[in-house]
Amino acid sequence: MSFLLSAACLTAQVTDKDGNSYPTVKIGRQEWMAVNLNTARFRNGDSIPEMEDAAQWQAAADQHRAAWCYYNGDSASGQKYHKLYNWYAVADPRGLAPEGWHIPSIGEWTALTTFLGGDNSAGIKMKAADAWDGTNGSGFEALPGGYRNHNGQFSHIRNIASWWSASATDSTDAWSLSLGYGNGVVSKSYDGTQTGLAVRCLRD
Repeated sequence: MSFLLSAACLTAQVTDKDGNSYPTVKIGRQEWMAVNLNTARFRNGDSIPEMEDAAQWQAAADQHRAAWCYYNGDSASGQKYHKLYNWYAVADPRGLAPEGWHIPSIGEWTALTTFLGGDNSAGIKMKAADAWDGTNGSGFEALPGGYRNHNGQFSHIRNIASWWSASATDSTDAWSLSLGYGNGVVSKSYDGTQTGLAVRCLRD
C-alpha cells in the first residue's frame, strides 16, 4: 500500500468568505487544507488590505495592522502560490481561517511532521511532486512560493515554502515552518511579525 493511501485521504472542500474553495486532506488524525489560504477577508467579512509597495508593507507592520500581498505583487504568481500574510493577519481576533478551521500552533505542525517521519525527512512527503523535489506522499501538496522579508523585499520563490504558526515567541516574533529545495528537512524557526509568509489551515 502506498504512503498516500495509508497516511492521507483527500476529503471535502472548505470555502472562505471570498468564495474560494480549498481541497482538504487527512494526515494521521489531522485534517489540513491541501493548498495555501487565499482569502482577502476575515471570518467576519472585514477586508484585509493588500500592501504591494514595500513602504506600505512596513508601515502596516509598524502600526500592527493586518496585510497581505502576492509575491512581487504578481497576481499570476498568486494564482499558483496564493497570498502571503503578515503576522498581524494571522493573530487578528476577527479570524483569518474559515469557520471551523484555525491557524495551526507550532505543536500542531510538529504533530504533522512527526507523523510523516520527523523533521529530517517529512518535507519530501509534504512537497508537491510536480513543482520541486518531493513525492507528495502525504497529499499536503506544498509549493515553493517564497516569502516577503522584514523590509518588504521578496525572496526564494521556487526554492522555499514557509508558513506561519499561531504560536508567538514574544511581541515581535512568531514560530514558522519552512521547506527548502534539495532535501527533506523541515525547519522550524521564528520570523518577525512584519514578514510575509503563506498560511495553511487546520480543522478544529
